[in-house]
Amino acid sequence: MTEPPTGGVFVATDPEAHALARRRPDAETIPDREVLRGRAIAARVAELAHVGATLRRECPWDREQTAETIVPHTVEEAFEVAEAVAEGDDERMADEVGDLLFQSVFLAALLEERAPVDLGTIAKGQADKLVRRHPHVYGDEAARSAGAVVDLWERTKREERAEQGIFHDLPPGLPALAYATKAQKRAGAVGFTDESVDTALVRLREEVGELEDDPSERELGDVIFAAIAVARAIGADGEIAVRAAASRFRWRVERAAQLASESGVEFVGAGLDEQLRWYRRAHEEDRGRSAGGG
Repeated sequence: MTEPPTGGVFVATDPEAHALARRRPDAETIPDREVLRGRAIAARVAELAHVGATLRRECPWDREQTAETIVPHTVEEAFEVAEAVAEGDDERMADEVGDLLFQSVFLAALLEERAPVDLGTIAKGQADKLVRRHPHVYGDEAARSAGAVVDLWERTKREERAEQGIFHDLPPGLPALAYATKAQKRAGAVGFTDESVDTALVRLREEVGELEDDPSERELGDVIFAAIAVARAIGADGEIAVRAAASRFRWRVERAAQLASESGVEFVGAGLDEQLRWYRRAHEEDRGRSAGGG
């Protein structure tokens, strides 16, 4: 896109004008920036929807797909978004969010083939639902903290779906950490929880003690479930936290192997004590990277 001279007037399509306005924060835009942003996003999403429709018509693989065959890919893309978030990689996150967005666009197109809805209908329904569930923003309710917002959200959902009971919208097919988190949120919405960090940590220590007395799968599950409560208490997402920990572990092991190789030692063939020695060095290096913002 051509860069106009300072003080000049530039006429462009909505997406191009929006991109230019982002680079020129002091420039005046017609329409105003918020309207321009909305129109630019709408144009790009419409372009993506058009690509999806073309693939559905003309690609042999896409023509054969159903919602049931696409959903596993959708789940995979969601996990890849989570991994990008855990890594703090903004460029990769943008790419993975794009992949997940296309999954939603394609699923909407499949639904449109058999029901009187389209992507616009779905987007409008979601927008209406978000407005309804944020009465502290769009209504007269008050919420001065993130915790109060969550309480309002859960109360609104519970009122909307009272006939479904306490554990509404709790699909059994959710990944275990997500299932545990959602179950705790549903119980918390009716007051069956104490979400203070101290209380959650006490419960976790109790569960660890029970696991030490009985190292079984049942007690292990209780420890993990209690750890999810700690995650919620500190405002963390258990899934992202575990993925980040696994990524750190992977980096440290790979770095340990590299350090060993640089010293002429074959990491794979070394004994456990030797491997741990290199791992500790990698661990310290990783802590240094984290402390330095790397």
